[in-house]
Amino acid sequence: MILDTLQNAHLYFGLGDKFVKAFEYLVKTDFNALPKGKYEIDGQNIFAIVNEYDTVDASAEQMEAHKKYIDVQYIVSGAELIGHDFLQQKEPSKAYDPEADYMLFAEKPSFFSKLEKDHFAIFFPSDLHMPNLRIDAPAAVKKVVIKISVN
Repeated sequence: MILDTLQNAHLYFGLGDKFVKAFEYLVKTDFNALPKGKYEIDGQNIFAIVNEYDTVDASAEQMEAHKKYIDVQYIVSGAELIGHDFLQQKEPSKAYDPEADYMLFAEKPSFFSKLEKDHFAIFFPSDLHMPNLRIDAPAAVKKVVIKISVN
């Protein structure tokens, strides 16, 4: 997993052309003018999901992981906590769904990070994450999740 700010995105261009395209999309797009929805960047290889929601309490949430896609989660506005951990030696509470590309894990995260405007987190298939968590009280967040295919 990687946590950083968008101004440092160029440091991660070495991860490959898909990451370059994803970060260029984040830099060039006015997300304040873009409504919720799914937006193709490079077909099913790279796409963005724009979402707006109120953060929630961690007590009812579970960590998730993906196999087909890497998540780049970017905060457009607001702030949230995101729980994270390593996948190693954990058993899913909900088996992998290949159509939806996720599985769930009941364990509580070992780490929590606060993501604010212009922060991003990259979660690889070996990373567990629990996004959308409230800091002190529920708060509005606008976030873009870019899905980058592993293949």
